[in-house]
Amino acid sequence: MRRGCRLPTCRADRESIPGDPMSEPVRRILFIKPSSLGDIVHAMPTLAVLRERFPQAEVTWLVKRQWAPVVHVMAGVDRVCAVDQGLAGWLSRVPELRAAGFDLVVDLQGLFRSGAMARLTGCARRIGFANAREGSPLLYTERVAVPATPMHAVDRYLLVAEALGAVRPARPRFDFIDRPEDRQAVDTLIARAGIDESSPWVAMNVSARWETKRWPPQHFAEAADQLAERYGVSVVLMGGPAERPESQAVTGRMRTKAVDLTGQTPVGLLPGLLRRASLLLTNDSGPMHIAAAVDTPVVALFGPTDPVKTGPYGHGHVVLSYAVDCRPCLRRECARAVALECLTGVRPEQVVQAVMQQLGRTS
Repeated sequence: MRRGCRLPTCRADRESIPGDPMSEPVRRILFIKPSSLGDIVHAMPTLAVLRERFPQAEVTWLVKRQWAPVVHVMAGVDRVCAVDQGLAGWLSRVPELRAAGFDLVVDLQGLFRSGAMARLTGCARRIGFANAREGSPLLYTERVAVPATPMHAVDRYLLVAEALGAVRPARPRFDFIDRPEDRQAVDTLIARAGIDESSPWVAMNVSARWETKRWPPQHFAEAADQLAERYGVSVVLMGGPAERPESQAVTGRMRTKAVDLTGQTPVGLLPGLLRRASLLLTNDSGPMHIAAAVDTPVVALFGPTDPVKTGPYGHGHVVLSYAVDCRPCLRRECARAVALECLTGVRPEQVVQAVMQQLGRTS
């Protein structure tokens, strides 16, 4: 059974090679990627190839407590070290991390706090990006250059693995553990909701961390109604407890009845639930990346963010946006005269057409 953040102490008889720390064996790795959900999923292929590069190493993943359940279902993680919010929550983990005796710390977050945690472990070998923010590169012993050419976050993270001698895979792997208890929980959830799995059903995620990433609720409602009325496709809303208002804003505008599982889908169950969906219709969000990771087709609405860098990874997904001269602006507040035109310009009919084309291709 995978354990929590109680880490092993450094053994006095640990094999060592005098001199350069890069020549010493790598037996314990600390992987720092605390947030957000999508970024954590993007880091999975890097973890997979590092496990191949250092097959005997024990890997600990440092993550914010709210996202720990999804790391628990990732293959290749031996220990999950969950940190609570705030400086005190982070610093409380330092003594255990120092005692672990890590041989390598990989910081994919690239902020001062993550770089400081890497340094505070006392590990002699710490690697991160040369262009990381908030001065964190000063805390690394190895810095990985990032090309100016835009690239997806998955491919950017893999640059760190390559710098450590790993071989880039032809197809990056996202390995979630398919636990029997999770399958049973998803079975129960689907049965209680009355979802008929003999016909295609579309999962719908209507929330996002930024308001500027959210397609209007009336548009989601109209698209869901058209899917149900024209094509008989069931729609299942999903999300965390904090996202209930956004889901209710959609269901309250619908003519047809949708299944609303918002607040009933713990983050650790998302891989299993989305694996069962025929398709995910979503804003730019964490669940979008989980769906792509488990090979569920995605139709995604993108406004201020750049799908080249953070879109659903892999082939067979559809990204919809309305062409305006300011996107991608990466702003959390819209300054255009027509607010959120990059999203509101995408019409429900376009989304329904994309969904049905995807369902036709995968059925």
